[in-house]
Amino acid sequence: MKDVSFQLYSARNFPPFADVLKALGEAGYSQVEGYGALYAALSDAEIASFKSGLDDNGLAMPTAHFGLDMLESDPARVLEIAKALGIQAIYCPYLLPEHRPTDAAGWRAFGERLQKAGKPYREAGLIFGWHNHDFEFAALPDGSIPQDLIFAGGPDLSWEADIAWIIRGGADPIAWIKKYADRITAVHVKDIAPSGEKKDEDGWADVGEGTVDWKGLFQALSATKARYFIAEHDNPSDFQRFAKRSLASIQSY
Repeated sequence: MKDVSFQLYSARNFPPFADVLKALGEAGYSQVEGYGALYAALSDAEIASFKSGLDDNGLAMPTAHFGLDMLESDPARVLEIAKALGIQAIYCPYLLPEHRPTDAAGWRAFGERLQKAGKPYREAGLIFGWHNHDFEFAALPDGSIPQDLIFAGGPDLSWEADIAWIIRGGADPIAWIKKYADRITAVHVKDIAPSGEKKDEDGWADVGEGTVDWKGLFQALSATKARYFIAEHDNPSDFQRFAKRSLASIQSY
């Protein structure tokens, strides 16, 4: 049985989070993954209250996303939050379009930037890495791929591989899993609806209900360092439906 986590971003449209945590615990989850907007601006007392909510529902938060600005500007606060919530792995999740480099040198420099940003977290004994979307797999004019360049610039970066975004980026997920097996410490488990379906959910599907070959992917991922498997859906119409179906599917592979 896999320890399956739930990315709380998937339930952002279904407040309050006290009810979300209760529903996830009742559904059988033992872990959740946090995202920056959920806790970055909270006071110590609010962080403690959120931790109590996790504890009361049998949930841990071993992994979390933090925005690059906070990772760079206030590492002490990030570490305080990580300690308070029991976070063991931190992933930087995104780069806004206007901030994305346009050439190979720029993407390698971005990898170097992440390498530097991660230093205090690695020194504290935490995993630190990058979480991909689709834009990292679009070839640059010289034929190079941003994801390769990020890792070239950041030799110590771990990777939280979002498989469905790799696919949406037009790349072969199996090839990327094999190429960076030693980097992958976490995986976002999400599914893509058949073409033209689930438009109200941005074309995503509950895990096991879409087109992604998760059975084969889990076989490939068994050769990596992946410790955390996080169910995610960017825009579910019913987060509890998604949570229950996806957990059952993931546990069956």
